[in-house]
Amino acid sequence: MKTLDVPFETVQAHFTARAPRYDGSSRWCTDAVLLDRMVALVDPYPDCSVLDVATGTGLVARALVGRVGRITGLDVNAAMANRALVALDALVEGSAEAMPLPSGSFDRVICRQGIQFMDARRAVAEMVRVTRPGGRVVLVDLCAWGEQDEREVFEILRLRNPARRNFFVRGDTALLLGEAGCTSVEVHDHASEEDIDVWTDHGAIDELRREAIREVYRHASDAFRRLHEVRLDDGRIVDRMLFGIAVGQVS
Repeated sequence: MKTLDVPFETVQAHFTARAPRYDGSSRWCTDAVLLDRMVALVDPYPDCSVLDVATGTGLVARALVGRVGRITGLDVNAAMANRALVALDALVEGSAEAMPLPSGSFDRVICRQGIQFMDARRAVAEMVRVTRPGGRVVLVDLCAWGEQDEREVFEILRLRNPARRNFFVRGDTALLLGEAGCTSVEVHDHASEEDIDVWTDHGAIDELRREAIREVYRHASDAFRRLHEVRLDDGRIVDRMLFGIAVGQVS
């Protein structure tokens, strides 16, 4: 895991700018295959209580509606979280690194694409703290496969999202769960095919950054192109991006 020092104000400004267009800013946001896979790994049941950390616009929460007993969303950005209210039973405005929630409050905790903007170790420790014994924590994050592609993946993600603090290689989030005390930790892979012109047009970066991302792809290493199955279709760039889905049990 690589970490940068990013001010909280940068994170807030970034997501306030992105809120109106967030749901359509990546294919993975509303990808039914990814959402179904996540729901299956959450292992919901009718009276299950779920905490959706960094709930954002509520895309994960919406996938859980009707499958669990109660869904609570937690987020620090009101512009994003106000769009999630329709899918939530409760919304908590607060930091994932210091949740204003009692210990052992939830059967399941899930965080998709959130801990890259946080103090990752503190946030994961808090997720484990608020999960009841026997419950599970699920982390879903974009990551590199390993040493062969991490340099290029990290640069692309840095350019695309100047609010990002943490950059993961496959398995990093599983290590965080283990450090926080989870057992039976597993990592599942999911590939999401993204059109880079769409993926970078999210309303919070300028055209110079978008073009710099295209340049990384144009000059990418053979290993990166192979691992990401990069295609250049009529001038458009397509990348099969890797998500690591880490699942841990709380004892």
